[in-house]
Amino acid sequence: MLRRREFLATLSCAPLAAGASGYEPVVAAQAYVFSQVYALHDQKIEDHYSEVLETLKGAGFHTVELVSQFFAPDVASNNAQSLMLSRLKCPIVYNSGVLHTADGAKTTMQETLALVKRVKASGPLDLLNFNANPKPNKEPKTDAELALQAENLNKLAKDLKKMGVRLMLHQHDAEMAQDAREWRQMLKTTDPKLVEICLDVHWVLRGGQDPMTLLKEAAPRLAALHLRNSKKGVWTEAFGEGDIDYTAVAAFLKQGGFKGYLVVELAYDKQTEMTLSLEANLRSSREYAEKVFDVKA
Repeated sequence: MLRRREFLATLSCAPLAAGASGYEPVVAAQAYVFSQVYALHDQKIEDHYSEVLETLKGAGFHTVELVSQFFAPDVASNNAQSLMLSRLKCPIVYNSGVLHTADGAKTTMQETLALVKRVKASGPLDLLNFNANPKPNKEPKTDAELALQAENLNKLAKDLKKMGVRLMLHQHDAEMAQDAREWRQMLKTTDPKLVEICLDVHWVLRGGQDPMTLLKEAAPRLAALHLRNSKKGVWTEAFGEGDIDYTAVAAFLKQGGFKGYLVVELAYDKQTEMTLSLEANLRSSREYAEKVFDVKA
């Protein structure tokens, strides 16, 4: 938990990058939560593309991060048209896959590059947000597997750079095990000029690590944050006050002149108490993000 008494301590942290100035983050929304909502009714998110976009637009967002399912080969063309008609910007697409084995990495990189080509057909794309899949049952990866994963991340980033797209590495709780061994190894062994970081703040906490500590470590390569909160460990229906004190996060980003993306990513636990519609929760999440980070969506 980030406590308010830690707030002043963050002000003495190293800045995000040498000479950084001009705090200009972009508030966006991740569409993952719709997958959960539609799954409750045995429906697929890719069958409700226009509805998803209208809900995000109705909640006041102008920028979105979409998951790869939106751009599956059989629906990409129609969904690209819907995105253009919605006038929402989609500078980030999220994907995941295996990179710690040779065969898995070959398939992942082929599918990821094909995905990026389809996404670019719908408009400008700035970043691929990539999560390296864990092993079954979240078994720790060996040193050799982590070395291969880092090598493949660098290769994927080089291929994406040729397409005018940057790569940032996302994480869940598996990478936080053993004192964030996998995450720190990727930070150490990938090329900082090629592989940037999307820090999923609450997954850091759920993985047993301190968000502010990892935020400081990732700072020179930080391109985005995924934002969510909880109360007593249970994800809240909207992004707002809770177990993580985001005022400390905001203060650190302001000091470093952060210019990346602040992505609201709602997700629900089985115990999450739902009292409002998804659009209402997204709207209040946007308003809270604008307030705590002192920025407009």
